[in-house]
Amino acid sequence: MEAQSTPVGNGQAAAAAQPRLGPASATLVFVRRYSSGASRRMESLVAWVKVTQKRRLRVVELDVDRHSGLVAQLGVTTAPSLVVVKDRRVVGRLEGKASGRQIEELIRPYLQ
Repeated sequence: MEAQSTPVGNGQAAAAAQPRLGPASATLVFVRRYSSGASRRMESLVAWVKVTQKRRLRVVELDVDRHSGLVAQLGVTTAPSLVVVKDRRVVGRLEGKASGRQIEELIRPYLQ
């Protein structure tokens, strides 16, 4: 995982998707393509994170085909991908299929 600091949009897509958490909260963005088998296989892992970390981490799903502009702003070139956004900046990412352990390692520093 390579941490980057990339500004991201105005945050309206994430805010509309879930209730607002504290200002220091991070958002895990699951970039997927609905027709992708790899994306479908990661759904359960992302759902697990969403349920178990709902008080500490916002989870948002973005379809590549429906939100191509935002996906481009995130710098994502592969679906599925996971991107951690904090303070409107990309602070972590996993591109391609990921395991539960990899996801846990990605989000751990951003859990409060």
